[in-house]
Amino acid sequence: MPEAAASGAALDEIDKRLINALQGDFPLVAEPYREVAESLGLSETELLQRLESLLQRRVLTRFGPMFQIERAGGAFVLAAMKVPEQEFERIAAQVNAFPEVAHNYRREHALNMWFVLATATPQGIAETIAAIEAATGLPVFPFPKEREYFVEMKLHA
Repeated sequence: MPEAAASGAALDEIDKRLINALQGDFPLVAEPYREVAESLGLSETELLQRLESLLQRRVLTRFGPMFQIERAGGAFVLAAMKVPEQEFERIAAQVNAFPEVAHNYRREHALNMWFVLATATPQGIAETIAAIEAATGLPVFPFPKEREYFVEMKLHA
């Protein structure tokens, strides 16, 4: 479920219906928010206000499309670093400053920082890794995708 349960955020029935409706099958039409709003019995303005509220309250942490970046000529890779605990927050801020970095998480493991790199070109991965290593003074361990799986995960609010 979105972070609502963990954060204690209250969801009314309309918020729940909205979250459920926005997970897949988003209409590819000129006015998609209006179409979704109408299907929920809302105005487009109310739908957009509620979506913004869910994002601001961190019930949802992201709303947007998922792309297969390789089909657009780009690349992504899971990467990890071994960061000294006393330096973790500083290094995390340095790593997160790179626009190519997403989903940076602390893990209880020898490699305690894990993040995703996404670049517009395949060579951008090596360039970004080199730049992160230069900025932090620490090695980055890339874990390229060996096989792709499609898991259509929809969470019921």
